[in-house]
Amino acid sequence: MIQQQLRQLLPEGRLDTPAALALLSGSVAALVVWKWLGKKMIQKKMEEARRTRDEGMKKMAKAVQQFREQVPNVQTDAILSLPLLELTRRLQEGSLSPRTVLYTYLEKALEVTQQTNCLRHFIPECEEQLQEVEGHKEKGLLYGVPVSIKDHIGHKGHLATCGLVQCLGTLMDEDSVLVKVLKRQGAIPFAMTNVPQSLFSYDCSNPIFGRTLNPLNPQKSPGGSSGGEAALMAGGGSILGMGSDMGGSIRLPSSFCGLCGLKPTAERLSLSGVTGPVNGILAVPCALGPMARDVDSLALCMKALLCQEMFQLDPTVPPIPFNEEVYSSSTPLRVGYYDTDGYFPLPPCMRRAVKETRRALQAAGHQLVHFSPPRIPYVMTELFMKTFFADGGRTWLDVFTGDIADPGLKPQINFCKIPRLVKKLLALLLKPLFPRLAEYLSAMAGMRGLFKQFLLLLKLKDVAMISTCRSVKEMWNHHHQIQLYRSQFISQWKELQLDVVLCPVLGPAFTTGYPGKLLTAISSTMLYNVLNFPAGVVPVSTVTEADEEELKLYKGCCDDPWDRTLKQAVSGAVGLPVAVQCVALPWQEELCLRFMKEVETLSHDKRVA
Repeated sequence: MIQQQLRQLLPEGRLDTPAALALLSGSVAALVVWKWLGKKMIQKKMEEARRTRDEGMKKMAKAVQQFREQVPNVQTDAILSLPLLELTRRLQEGSLSPRTVLYTYLEKALEVTQQTNCLRHFIPECEEQLQEVEGHKEKGLLYGVPVSIKDHIGHKGHLATCGLVQCLGTLMDEDSVLVKVLKRQGAIPFAMTNVPQSLFSYDCSNPIFGRTLNPLNPQKSPGGSSGGEAALMAGGGSILGMGSDMGGSIRLPSSFCGLCGLKPTAERLSLSGVTGPVNGILAVPCALGPMARDVDSLALCMKALLCQEMFQLDPTVPPIPFNEEVYSSSTPLRVGYYDTDGYFPLPPCMRRAVKETRRALQAAGHQLVHFSPPRIPYVMTELFMKTFFADGGRTWLDVFTGDIADPGLKPQINFCKIPRLVKKLLALLLKPLFPRLAEYLSAMAGMRGLFKQFLLLLKLKDVAMISTCRSVKEMWNHHHQIQLYRSQFISQWKELQLDVVLCPVLGPAFTTGYPGKLLTAISSTMLYNVLNFPAGVVPVSTVTEADEEELKLYKGCCDDPWDRTLKQAVSGAVGLPVAVQCVALPWQEELCLRFMKEVETLSHDKRVA
């Protein structure tokens, strides 16, 4: 067979079969060696990155030890237990020093990362920043507060890896605008936290720095992609963190780890200096936001960030300072609510949380109105999935060139690798049995642009040009459809005269490895990325034995493989946090936070009672 092929390729009369076979064997051997060397090079880069991280940990542990010897009587537990507002008050008045607070949190972060692997590395410049803060005559709103930041939020002199080997060689030239403003307000960025590879996952694992565990239960995921932030904070190693959210990446880890997290309107905080493996996705924008133990901490952080420094450094950020009057208001609210979106019914405990919160709000004098978000299956597949997989996933797959894919991403990678025509055919065959899965496969096929490659192979350039025009037109129409949906959603909101909406969020925490099998389970959070509405998460309860019993009867909406997988993912969660989601209209972060605060207060009062 090989000999016949060689005869066709080589000129007649010049075929030396042994030589040709030797050449072929040599080429194959060279290819194998080349791949082996490439893999060894990747392994070497990853080992070097881990070694650098571990050396940084040892240096920070030594610095903490030196501080302990100099100041032996620090009341560590008392400092760690202080809410952010009380901590800032004591720092401002001088009864606590920034140095004591920083080294207390450094010590705790070392302990938490040993248990959970939540840190990518410490920021050694935090000691220089400490000296600068101590020398400030004017104390900012976050004076002396240690802050942790997500891996891809730029800090000068440090990597923004996104969990990818290809990003290990490039240090950031300057701080991101967000970090600059944090420092201006007196905060001390002290650690960068771990993320899932490529950020496109709500688990938290990558081949370089490994898997991050949930400190509340090591068998469970902390969520993602801001999973390192959530794990560090839930373990007590940070009091304020900055994450990012493009499909739920702040809200899902907050839900899984029992934290408060806010995804603002995307343009409310500057994205300048924040990197990502795939840039330019504007139809569903990324948003930066704070994560903390309570809502007041989120409000203080937003108040600190929404300052003239932010508006001057990045003129694309609307100069809208934080509206304290809205946040502090006690006017009764008109609240829309729903406990299922009709696409991916959540476990019983998450729906219970919405029902209990609704009753508590009603008893507190707020007006509750049932609200049905329109066409969620359409939003999930046609608007959200086709935004990220417009090219069938080719751009995302290119991110893994010269890299080792994390096992947790294999299901998504395998889906993307299926040829477009096969995806469409499978979708057609599966539709009668599993319509939800069929729609997902169809959306993963992307738009028509990939057909152009096939036409070019056939040298049909004119037809390929027509296909390109159709794909561009389809993309423009896709953006238009998102605009139309936003308008429809807002009209429905306005007709009911709503102030805010109460709804479920995905949870409780998944068993590790399961998020990669259930990408579409994020419909509860994804919706508000497509709409670009501010949305936050507040823990209100915990999973009970009764919830676990009721879960055994859970069938979902389609009784398909996804429903059965979700049931497996969330089982064994007794005692883990249960949260709800609070939503407001664009640019109304203060109202969203005010509503979150009301929910937090009522749930706290109920637990105390």
